[in-house]
Amino acid sequence: MTGDESGEERSDVLPAVAAVERALARPAPDLATSREAAVERVREAIRAAGDDVDAPTGDVAVGFSGGVDSALVAALVDAPCYVVGFPGSHDVAAARSAARAMDRDLTVVELDHDALAAAVPRVARAIDRTDAMSVQIALPLFLVAERVAADGYGHLAVGQGADELFGGYAKVAKAPTDPRVDADTVLGARDEMTRTLPDQLDRDVRALAAAGVDPVAPLLYERVVDAARALPADCLVSDRGERKYALRLAAREWVPDSVAFREKKAVQYGSLAGRELDRLARQAGFKRREDDHVTKYVRSRVAE
Repeated sequence: MTGDESGEERSDVLPAVAAVERALARPAPDLATSREAAVERVREAIRAAGDDVDAPTGDVAVGFSGGVDSALVAALVDAPCYVVGFPGSHDVAAARSAARAMDRDLTVVELDHDALAAAVPRVARAIDRTDAMSVQIALPLFLVAERVAADGYGHLAVGQGADELFGGYAKVAKAPTDPRVDADTVLGARDEMTRTLPDQLDRDVRALAAAGVDPVAPLLYERVVDAARALPADCLVSDRGERKYALRLAAREWVPDSVAFREKKAVQYGSLAGRELDRLARQAGFKRREDDHVTKYVRSRVAE
Protein backbone atom coordinates (compact mmCIF):
# COMPACT_ATOMS: atom_id res chain seq x y z
CA MET A 1 0.00 0.00 0.00
CA THR A 2 2.89 2.38 0.58
CA GLY A 3 6.07 2.97 -1.36
CA ASP A 4 9.69 2.67 -0.20
CA GLU A 5 8.86 -0.28 2.04
CA SER A 6 11.58 -2.37 3.66
CA GLY A 7 11.90 -4.85 6.49
CA GLU A 8 9.65 -7.62 7.67
CA GLU A 9 6.00 -7.12 8.46
CA ARG A 10 4.79 -7.62 12.02
CA SER A 11 2.55 -10.62 12.34
CA ASP A 12 -0.06 -8.91 14.53
CA VAL A 13 -1.08 -6.20 12.06
CA LEU A 14 -2.06 -5.96 8.44
CA PRO A 15 0.92 -5.40 6.10
CA ALA A 16 -0.42 -2.05 4.92
CA VAL A 17 -0.78 -0.84 8.50
CA ALA A 18 2.70 -2.03 9.42
CA ALA A 19 4.11 -0.09 6.47
CA VAL A 20 2.52 3.13 7.72
CA GLU A 21 3.75 2.44 11.24
CA ARG A 22 7.28 2.17 9.85
CA ALA A 23 6.90 5.44 8.00
CA LEU A 24 5.70 7.21 11.14
CA ALA A 25 8.50 5.65 13.20
CA ARG A 26 11.16 7.32 11.08
CA PRO A 27 12.82 10.33 12.75
CA ALA A 28 10.78 13.45 12.12
CA PRO A 29 12.50 15.65 9.51
CA ASP A 30 13.47 19.22 10.28
CA LEU A 31 10.70 21.72 9.64
CA ALA A 32 10.88 23.49 6.30
CA THR A 33 12.34 26.97 6.52
CA SER A 34 9.84 28.63 4.19
CA ARG A 35 6.37 28.05 2.83
CA GLU A 36 7.71 27.86 -0.71
CA ALA A 37 10.23 25.16 0.23
CA ALA A 38 7.61 23.24 2.18
CA VAL A 39 5.08 23.24 -0.65
CA GLU A 40 7.70 22.26 -3.21
CA ARG A 41 8.76 19.31 -1.06
CA VAL A 42 5.15 18.17 -0.82
CA ARG A 43 4.73 18.59 -4.56
CA GLU A 44 7.85 16.54 -5.30
CA ALA A 45 6.74 13.81 -2.90
CA ILE A 46 3.30 13.60 -4.52
CA ARG A 47 4.86 13.48 -7.97
CA ALA A 48 7.10 10.60 -6.86
CA ALA A 49 4.13 8.82 -5.28
CA GLY A 50 2.27 9.00 -8.57
CA ASP A 51 5.26 7.46 -10.34
CA ASP A 52 5.43 4.67 -7.75
CA VAL A 53 1.79 3.55 -7.88
CA ASP A 54 2.03 -0.13 -8.67
CA ALA A 55 -1.59 -1.22 -9.13
CA PRO A 56 -2.00 -3.30 -12.30
CA THR A 57 -3.19 -1.26 -15.27
CA GLY A 58 -6.91 -1.75 -15.79
CA ASP A 59 -7.42 -3.26 -12.34
CA VAL A 60 -7.82 -0.08 -10.28
CA ALA A 61 -10.64 2.40 -9.66
CA VAL A 62 -10.62 5.62 -7.64
CA GLY A 63 -12.80 6.41 -4.64
CA PHE A 64 -13.76 9.96 -5.57
CA SER A 65 -15.68 12.27 -3.26
CA GLY A 66 -14.83 15.58 -4.93
CA GLY A 67 -12.45 16.91 -2.29
CA VAL A 68 -8.79 17.71 -2.77
CA ASP A 69 -7.54 14.35 -1.42
CA SER A 70 -9.48 12.07 -3.76
CA ALA A 71 -9.13 14.50 -6.67
CA LEU A 72 -5.37 14.47 -6.28
CA VAL A 73 -5.35 10.67 -6.20
CA ALA A 74 -7.54 10.63 -9.31
CA ALA A 75 -5.05 12.89 -11.07
CA LEU A 76 -2.20 10.54 -10.15
CA VAL A 77 -4.04 7.33 -11.02
CA ASP A 78 -5.62 7.27 -14.47
CA ALA A 79 -8.64 5.13 -13.62
CA PRO A 80 -12.46 5.31 -13.44
CA CYS A 81 -13.86 7.33 -10.52
CA TYR A 82 -16.61 6.18 -8.16
CA VAL A 83 -18.56 8.14 -5.53
CA VAL A 84 -20.97 6.70 -2.99
CA GLY A 85 -23.82 8.44 -1.23
CA PHE A 86 -27.54 8.80 -0.69
CA PRO A 87 -29.52 10.92 -3.17
CA GLY A 88 -28.95 14.60 -2.46
CA SER A 89 -25.78 13.97 -0.47
CA HIS A 90 -22.93 16.47 -0.38
CA ASP A 91 -20.37 13.96 -1.65
CA VAL A 92 -22.34 13.05 -4.76
CA ALA A 93 -22.84 16.71 -5.67
CA ALA A 94 -19.19 17.57 -4.97
CA ALA A 95 -17.92 14.58 -6.94
CA ARG A 96 -20.06 15.45 -9.96
CA SER A 97 -18.81 19.04 -9.88
CA ALA A 98 -15.15 17.98 -9.51
CA ALA A 99 -15.44 15.32 -12.23
CA ARG A 100 -16.76 17.95 -14.65
CA ALA A 101 -13.94 20.32 -13.73
CA MET A 102 -11.35 17.57 -14.23
CA ASP A 103 -13.06 16.01 -17.29
CA ARG A 104 -13.28 12.61 -15.60
CA ASP A 105 -15.83 9.84 -15.94
CA LEU A 106 -17.78 9.25 -12.73
CA THR A 107 -19.94 6.37 -11.54
CA VAL A 108 -22.40 7.25 -8.77
CA VAL A 109 -23.10 4.42 -6.33
CA GLU A 110 -26.48 5.55 -5.03
CA LEU A 111 -27.32 4.18 -1.58
CA ASP A 112 -30.67 3.23 -0.12
CA HIS A 113 -31.75 1.94 3.27
CA ASP A 114 -31.87 -1.70 2.20
CA ALA A 115 -28.25 -1.63 1.03
CA LEU A 116 -27.11 0.19 4.16
CA ALA A 117 -28.98 -2.14 6.51
CA ALA A 118 -27.67 -5.25 4.79
CA ALA A 119 -24.10 -3.98 5.03
CA VAL A 120 -24.15 -3.10 8.73
CA PRO A 121 -23.44 -6.56 10.20
CA ARG A 122 -20.98 -7.44 7.43
CA VAL A 123 -18.99 -4.27 7.97
CA ALA A 124 -19.02 -4.48 11.76
CA ARG A 125 -17.74 -8.06 11.66
CA ALA A 126 -15.12 -7.25 9.03
CA ILE A 127 -13.61 -4.35 10.96
CA ASP A 128 -14.17 -6.09 14.32
CA ARG A 129 -15.77 -2.96 15.77
CA THR A 130 -19.32 -2.05 16.64
CA ASP A 131 -18.99 1.55 17.81
CA ALA A 132 -21.15 3.93 15.82
CA MET A 133 -18.37 6.14 14.48
CA SER A 134 -16.22 3.29 13.15
CA VAL A 135 -19.17 1.67 11.40
CA GLN A 136 -20.40 5.00 9.97
CA ILE A 137 -16.99 5.62 8.42
CA ALA A 138 -16.46 2.08 7.14
CA LEU A 139 -19.91 1.64 5.58
CA PRO A 140 -19.51 3.99 2.57
CA LEU A 141 -15.99 2.72 1.97
CA PHE A 142 -17.21 -0.88 1.93
CA LEU A 143 -20.19 -0.10 -0.28
CA VAL A 144 -18.21 1.76 -2.94
CA ALA A 145 -15.57 -0.98 -2.87
CA GLU A 146 -18.26 -3.63 -3.28
CA ARG A 147 -19.46 -1.90 -6.46
CA VAL A 148 -15.90 -1.51 -7.72
CA ALA A 149 -15.31 -5.23 -7.19
CA ALA A 150 -18.57 -6.09 -8.95
CA ASP A 151 -17.37 -4.02 -11.92
CA GLY A 152 -14.23 -6.15 -12.11
CA TYR A 153 -11.59 -4.06 -10.35
CA GLY A 154 -9.29 -5.53 -7.72
CA HIS A 155 -7.85 -2.28 -6.34
CA LEU A 156 -9.33 0.96 -5.04
CA ALA A 157 -7.20 4.10 -4.94
CA VAL A 158 -8.08 6.27 -1.95
CA GLY A 159 -6.99 9.53 -0.32
CA GLN A 160 -6.53 8.07 3.15
CA GLY A 161 -4.00 9.82 5.39
CA ALA A 162 -4.29 13.36 4.08
CA ASP A 163 -6.43 14.71 6.91
CA GLU A 164 -4.19 13.26 9.59
CA LEU A 165 -0.89 14.23 7.96
CA PHE A 166 -1.73 17.66 6.57
CA GLY A 167 -3.96 19.15 9.27
CA GLY A 168 -7.39 18.49 7.84
CA TYR A 169 -9.33 18.34 11.10
CA ALA A 170 -11.11 21.36 12.57
CA LYS A 171 -9.90 20.32 16.01
CA VAL A 172 -6.31 20.65 14.79
CA ALA A 173 -6.95 24.12 13.42
CA LYS A 174 -8.55 25.17 16.72
CA ALA A 175 -5.80 23.87 19.00
CA PRO A 176 -5.25 24.57 21.87
CA THR A 177 -8.83 25.66 22.60
CA ASP A 178 -10.57 22.57 21.20
CA PRO A 179 -11.20 20.02 23.99
CA ARG A 180 -11.06 17.14 21.52
CA VAL A 181 -7.25 17.31 21.40
CA ASP A 182 -4.73 17.30 24.23
CA ALA A 183 -2.06 19.26 22.37
CA ASP A 184 -1.64 22.98 22.88
CA THR A 185 -0.28 23.81 19.40
CA VAL A 186 -1.40 23.15 15.84
CA LEU A 187 1.70 21.03 15.20
CA GLY A 188 1.14 19.05 18.37
CA ALA A 189 -2.51 18.46 17.50
CA ARG A 190 -1.54 17.35 13.98
CA ASP A 191 0.95 14.89 15.46
CA GLU A 192 -1.74 13.65 17.82
CA MET A 193 -3.98 12.90 14.85
CA THR A 194 -1.13 11.31 12.92
CA ARG A 195 -0.64 8.80 15.72
CA THR A 196 -4.23 7.61 15.13
CA LEU A 197 -3.46 6.67 11.52
CA PRO A 198 -2.55 2.99 12.04
CA ASP A 199 -5.78 2.30 13.93
CA GLN A 200 -7.92 4.12 11.37
CA LEU A 201 -6.12 2.48 8.49
CA ASP A 202 -6.67 -0.95 10.03
CA ARG A 203 -10.41 -0.27 9.97
CA ASP A 204 -10.39 0.95 6.37
CA VAL A 205 -8.23 -1.84 4.97
CA ARG A 206 -10.44 -4.47 6.61
CA ALA A 207 -13.54 -2.84 5.13
CA LEU A 208 -12.01 -2.89 1.66
CA ALA A 209 -10.84 -6.48 2.05
CA ALA A 210 -14.37 -7.54 3.01
CA ALA A 211 -15.56 -6.12 -0.30
CA GLY A 212 -12.84 -7.95 -2.19
CA VAL A 213 -10.47 -5.13 -3.15
CA ASP A 214 -6.98 -4.02 -2.15
CA PRO A 215 -6.15 -0.40 -1.29
CA VAL A 216 -3.85 1.95 -3.13
CA ALA A 217 -3.04 5.04 -1.05
CA PRO A 218 -0.43 7.31 -2.66
CA LEU A 219 -0.78 9.97 0.06
CA LEU A 220 0.59 7.46 2.59
CA TYR A 221 3.78 6.72 0.70
CA GLU A 222 6.82 7.38 2.87
CA ARG A 223 8.07 10.42 0.95
CA VAL A 224 4.67 12.06 1.33
CA VAL A 225 4.60 11.22 5.04
CA ASP A 226 8.05 12.77 5.47
CA ALA A 227 7.10 15.90 3.52
CA ALA A 228 3.97 16.35 5.63
CA ARG A 229 5.84 15.94 8.90
CA ALA A 230 8.25 18.70 7.84
CA LEU A 231 5.48 21.28 7.45
CA PRO A 232 5.41 24.27 9.80
CA ALA A 233 2.11 25.20 11.42
CA ASP A 234 1.23 27.93 8.89
CA CYS A 235 1.42 25.32 6.11
CA LEU A 236 -1.11 23.14 7.89
CA VAL A 237 -3.57 25.94 8.61
CA SER A 238 -3.34 29.26 6.77
CA ASP A 239 -3.88 32.68 8.32
CA ARG A 240 -7.40 32.54 6.88
CA GLY A 241 -8.08 29.21 8.56
CA GLU A 242 -7.74 27.05 5.43
CA ARG A 243 -6.88 23.52 6.52
CA LYS A 244 -4.43 21.27 4.61
CA TYR A 245 -3.03 24.48 3.17
CA ALA A 246 0.27 23.13 1.81
CA LEU A 247 -1.46 20.13 0.27
CA ARG A 248 -3.96 22.41 -1.47
CA LEU A 249 -1.19 24.64 -2.82
CA ALA A 250 0.78 21.63 -4.06
CA ALA A 251 -2.32 20.05 -5.60
CA ARG A 252 -2.78 23.02 -7.94
CA GLU A 253 -0.24 21.36 -10.24
CA TRP A 254 -2.77 18.59 -10.94
CA VAL A 255 -6.28 19.83 -10.13
CA PRO A 256 -8.25 23.06 -10.72
CA ASP A 257 -8.37 25.62 -7.91
CA SER A 258 -12.11 25.08 -7.58
CA VAL A 259 -11.33 21.52 -6.48
CA ALA A 260 -8.04 22.11 -4.67
CA PHE A 261 -9.62 24.64 -2.30
CA ARG A 262 -13.03 23.02 -1.88
CA GLU A 263 -14.03 22.23 1.70
CA LYS A 264 -15.57 18.82 2.14
CA LYS A 265 -17.41 16.97 4.86
CA ALA A 266 -16.14 13.76 6.45
CA VAL A 267 -17.32 10.70 4.54
CA GLN A 268 -19.90 9.60 7.11
CA TYR A 269 -21.57 13.01 6.84
CA GLY A 270 -20.89 13.79 3.19
CA SER A 271 -22.40 10.49 2.04
CA LEU A 272 -25.26 10.75 4.59
CA ALA A 273 -24.35 7.25 5.82
CA GLY A 274 -24.15 8.51 9.39
CA ARG A 275 -27.54 10.20 9.27
CA GLU A 276 -29.25 7.24 7.67
CA LEU A 277 -27.63 4.75 10.05
CA ASP A 278 -29.13 6.79 12.86
CA ARG A 279 -32.50 6.56 11.09
CA LEU A 280 -32.19 2.77 10.83
CA ALA A 281 -31.40 2.56 14.54
CA ARG A 282 -34.49 4.58 15.44
CA GLN A 283 -36.69 2.57 13.12
CA ALA A 284 -35.46 -0.56 14.91
CA GLY A 285 -36.62 0.88 18.23
CA PHE A 286 -33.40 2.37 19.55
CA LYS A 287 -34.20 5.88 20.79
CA ARG A 288 -31.89 8.86 20.65
CA ARG A 289 -32.47 9.48 24.34
CA GLU A 290 -30.66 6.23 25.04
CA ASP A 291 -26.90 6.34 25.46
CA ASP A 292 -25.15 5.45 22.19
CA HIS A 293 -28.30 4.15 20.51
CA VAL A 294 -26.59 3.59 17.13
CA THR A 295 -23.90 1.40 18.68
CA LYS A 296 -26.62 -0.64 20.38
CA TYR A 297 -28.36 -1.07 17.03
CA VAL A 298 -25.13 -2.22 15.36
CA ARG A 299 -24.47 -4.74 18.13
CA SER A 300 -28.01 -6.09 17.80
CA ARG A 301 -27.45 -6.65 14.07
CA VAL A 302 -24.15 -8.42 14.66
CA ALA A 303 -25.82 -10.70 17.18
CA GLU A 304 -28.54 -11.80 14.75
